[in-house]
Amino acid sequence: MLINLFKLKKWHLLAALFLFLLSSAIQAQTISIQGKWRFKIDANDEGLKAKWFSTVLPETINLPGSMNENFKGDDITLKTKWTGSIYDSSYFYNPSLAKYRQANNIKIPFWLTPNKHYVGAAWYQKDIQIPADWNGKRMVLSLEYPHSETRVWIDDVEIGSQYTFVVAQNFELPANLKTGKHTITLQIDNRIKAINVGQDSHSLTDHTQGNWNGVVGKMFIQAGSPIYFEDVQVYPDLKRKVAKVKIQLKANANVSSTGNITLSATSFNTKQILNVKPLTKAYSITNGNGSLEIELPMGDKIVTWDEFDPALYRLKASLVSKDGKKDEKQIQFGMREFKAVERHFEINGRPVFLRGTANNCEFPLTGYPSMDVESWVRIFKISKAHGLNHMRFHSWCPPEAAFIAADLIGFYIQPEGPSWANHGTSIGNGRPIDQFIYDETNRMTKNYGNYASFCMMAYGNEPAGKQVEYLTKFNDYWKAKDSRRLYTGASVGGSWPVIPNNEFMVRAGARGLDWNRKPESISTYAKQISQFTVPFVAHEMGQYCVFPNFKEIKKYTGAYKAKNFELFQEDLKDHDMGDQAESFLMASGKLQALCYKNEIEKALRTPNYSGYQLLSLNDYPGQGTALIGVLDAFWDEKGYITAKEFKRFSNSTVPLIEVSKFVYTSDENFEPKIEIAHWGKAPIDAKITARLIDENGKVVFAYKFGPKTLNVGEINQIGSFKYSSNPITKAIKLKLEVAIDGTEYANDWDFWFYPTSLPEVKTYVYYTTDLDDKARAILNSGGKVFLNAAGKVIKGKEVVQTFLPVFWNTSWFKMRPPHTLGFVVDPKNPAFAEFPTSYHSDMQWWEIVNRTQVMNLEDFPKGFKPIVQPIDTWFLNRRLAMIFEAKVGNGKLIVSSANLSSDLKGMPSAQQLYYSLQKYMVSDQFNPKFNVDFNVVKDIFETPSKQKFDTFTKDSPDELKPKPNSN
Repeated sequence: MLINLFKLKKWHLLAALFLFLLSSAIQAQTISIQGKWRFKIDANDEGLKAKWFSTVLPETINLPGSMNENFKGDDITLKTKWTGSIYDSSYFYNPSLAKYRQANNIKIPFWLTPNKHYVGAAWYQKDIQIPADWNGKRMVLSLEYPHSETRVWIDDVEIGSQYTFVVAQNFELPANLKTGKHTITLQIDNRIKAINVGQDSHSLTDHTQGNWNGVVGKMFIQAGSPIYFEDVQVYPDLKRKVAKVKIQLKANANVSSTGNITLSATSFNTKQILNVKPLTKAYSITNGNGSLEIELPMGDKIVTWDEFDPALYRLKASLVSKDGKKDEKQIQFGMREFKAVERHFEINGRPVFLRGTANNCEFPLTGYPSMDVESWVRIFKISKAHGLNHMRFHSWCPPEAAFIAADLIGFYIQPEGPSWANHGTSIGNGRPIDQFIYDETNRMTKNYGNYASFCMMAYGNEPAGKQVEYLTKFNDYWKAKDSRRLYTGASVGGSWPVIPNNEFMVRAGARGLDWNRKPESISTYAKQISQFTVPFVAHEMGQYCVFPNFKEIKKYTGAYKAKNFELFQEDLKDHDMGDQAESFLMASGKLQALCYKNEIEKALRTPNYSGYQLLSLNDYPGQGTALIGVLDAFWDEKGYITAKEFKRFSNSTVPLIEVSKFVYTSDENFEPKIEIAHWGKAPIDAKITARLIDENGKVVFAYKFGPKTLNVGEINQIGSFKYSSNPITKAIKLKLEVAIDGTEYANDWDFWFYPTSLPEVKTYVYYTTDLDDKARAILNSGGKVFLNAAGKVIKGKEVVQTFLPVFWNTSWFKMRPPHTLGFVVDPKNPAFAEFPTSYHSDMQWWEIVNRTQVMNLEDFPKGFKPIVQPIDTWFLNRRLAMIFEAKVGNGKLIVSSANLSSDLKGMPSAQQLYYSLQKYMVSDQFNPKFNVDFNVVKDIFETPSKQKFDTFTKDSPDELKPKPNSN
């Protein structure tokens, strides 16, 4: 049993303690070099020639930190040279956005706006004092997370340069460095040069963290033994209960040395602390290098690491040479085995289903990843509260703090090489990036390979080039070198070529919802994954958009401002809908949550499916502003779904149902089939209760199953029940809840039941499919008209509505449909008295909404609100309608672009809605608020929209291009 560390009020102190204990050289002496540095921008690349390392730099800057945080760099202008692709240039040309292109009002829609922007070389300088007792010691300058190429001088002597996105940059100081005062000078360059990882890689792109310049992690100089541990890697062997420890030793000046190494280990986050008996072995160093392998018996009783019990050990390696020199290294590790067994994953011999999200390096207060353990603990705890157990790092590798936190929380992670080798670069074509990927992944495994959470690895994201040849060799290299994790060549979309020796697949192709057909919960992805013989994980699942949350703007108090949100908010006001932002957010959010629920459940009920990676649980602030998370970029809830609600359908144990539809008439039996996907810690002897609950919370039907044994790693079949709503005379909505008694595991679905036949409504309303002369005459004489305008819309014809919302966003995908984000209605409107609805899209609306035209009300009176209002993409903010009412002439009119009538066979929802509207129109409550001229209404069916979209850009994102060449 683990100690519940995370309820401690002093967690931040505990995190600091872990970091201290994990220091690579406990006995070493350390000087912090954080604080105020001298500084100068080198925009003209003159610093080297002018020997700035020999001068006193004139400005100051605080490190750790970025230039942007310190307000150093260039102001944002229309000529700012961003690092990242732009596929929609309409911002630069659209007349309606001209005010956002003014020097004093630059607001870009593509991503967050930094305080300052700079790409190039910058110089940093600080004086240090080397203590007198450091003579004869090995001295190392350590800079954690510089961005990105660093050259270092001590006084006038250059001591080295490094270029990496994944680990701290460590520089050996000269062995003959005298004690006393010295000057450290850094030249940091964040330009893309010969090694091009791709301008959209999340390791450096302005779409996410930003291409910043600076150093943002720990900064220190450390003195230690000249004979030292260069590397210690721990390879757990659960079957034999041993830890194989591979050690690399080094000695300064290429000297030789002999002595002893003692290994010991202690569990540190378990209720019962286990101490491993120390083991001592002799070592030998020749010409400065030595290596040895030691098998450390872990004892008869071991604790293992997984998502449920993340038990960890601390290995202590102590070196004592025969001449008395000492070094020590401490390593955090877990006894675990993460394997692929046929088509599924196993952790320590138990099946695992990965419920993951991509981390895209969204840190809007700083623009770079958090460097402290506490911040990462928060991220993983929030993810776990949503039922997740896995995180992929899209084309970047997080800092060490993330690995420490993932270990503590029990989270499986997939860091990647820092490359999306596309959009200006490629792999396998002999470019410098080919070797750089090997170098970077080697640095990752050397520095982070002992962390139990580091279970999977890929080169990076969706490459171009000779990818099959290159990535096949990449996989072979890593499978032979390090068996502690699984390897896949790349995380890719469905059109990318298959890498034949992947140990698991991260691919699209088996994701999404086919809601061009009636929604159901029976279909699976089995056919799409049948070709694969290794575990399949869905790549970037979801990507369902939600309307911007403008309340979020005030959170941007750091290095970035949400100018994109400000632009969208002001444009919404310019389109006379500023007061509807909150309702648009909530209604689109409910549809987004419904989509995520149904897609995740489809994955869970698919045999041999091994997991999914959402893109993502939180919003992605770049690539046109991709608001695809149920959480915002700060990992906070938006208000339309809680972690507890999300976890009901995304958890280690999830009740599922199989039904062919969600709308029934009273002559049909409701017979759902109950299943439970169980990927928990152990089998459960379960009693299951199914309940139908009405909108007042009353249980109208209950059925009990069990006891049933729920086996781990299976979709457990529970059974079915039968319910009849007959006879009913009024439409009702019922919620089906399936729960495992005495546990947190429960799930629910909404269903609608309509009368088989509806009474005829006696009415004098003129029903027409054309706004003809008769309709005009009736309206002029004070009559009532219902216009079924399905298929007749011209003004708004360009707006494609489906039941699904916008994918990713319309800007990045150049207005690829769909263009809407669901719709908003007022459920208290008497027009819906006979049609149960909430304020947002739900399953009973599918047959009414899907592929239905919308009307653009650009010429309607200010303040006009439709009865059913589709929510447009926030890049255009057109005022749309699917059903509206108005006073026209002396009469009253309802117009529907949805096909509604009393004679729609097989469309009970459409019939029921039309019935409700009929009753409304003959009632005294039918009293439209706004007067609209007949010709304004008629113009909807005659004249195209004035507002048009043009990307002004020929290039397009990968998904819109021909399939990549595999050779």
